Amino acid sequence: MGLLPSGVDVRGVLYVYLAFAFVPMMTVFHHRTLRAKHGDFRGAMLYFAAFFALFLAVPLAIILAGAARPGDVLASFGVAAGHAGTGLLLTAIGVPLALAAGFIGSRDPALREQYPFSKGACSGTRRFALYEGAYLALYYVPWEFLFRGVLFLPLVPLVGLVPALAVQTIASTLYHFGHPASEIISAAAAGFVFGLISYATGSIFYTVVLHATVGIATDTFICVRRRRTVAGS
Repeated sequence: MGLLPSGVDVRGVLYVYLAFAFVPMMTVFHHRTLRAKHGDFRGAMLYFAAFFALFLAVPLAIILAGAARPGDVLASFGVAAGHAGTGLLLTAIGVPLALAAGFIGSRDPALREQYPFSKGACSGTRRFALYEGAYLALYYVPWEFLFRGVLFLPLVPLVGLVPALAVQTIASTLYHFGHPASEIISAAAAGFVFGLISYATGSIFYTVVLHATVGIATDTFICVRRRRTVAGS
């Protein structure tokens, strides 16, 4: 039995919580705010930690404490292997495309200004590895759980595939407010593509891999370019 009063839907509690969680995440815990207050690298790492806490740790706590069958709730959010054969095939096809997208993105001056969130992450291999590990675990995993899981998969049987795709794409694209125009356009396209992959596989794990590959590849190519520029100057 869950800890919530009888008749209270844990999903309803979760959605209300998330409506309010976006406020601190886009204000006091925004990466620009934290980097201005705590410095480039520490501020970016605190941003990842806040993103993880508000969009994954607390939601998981709500589900585990309040749901009578938390495993079923998590499975409905795509926290499952899903159709593994389809997922692995799409991942194998998608990873080279994601690497290519990262390379192309790294050539955009506006994206080079935006990424990595911490420019100091490029200063050394160990620091870069620490930063990107946090980027994967504390940012991309919660991101896919939130947008492709909570805000998409459970909506499909309720409103249909296309409306559900549109809802999560709008939400995930709006979160990019203030980013370069090229990234906002890419985020809208990725919302539909990653949503379809999550729908086809019944899992968020494959989109975690693909989304993180794009972001980490972009950072990697940008940092390599910066090091070459510094070495050649």
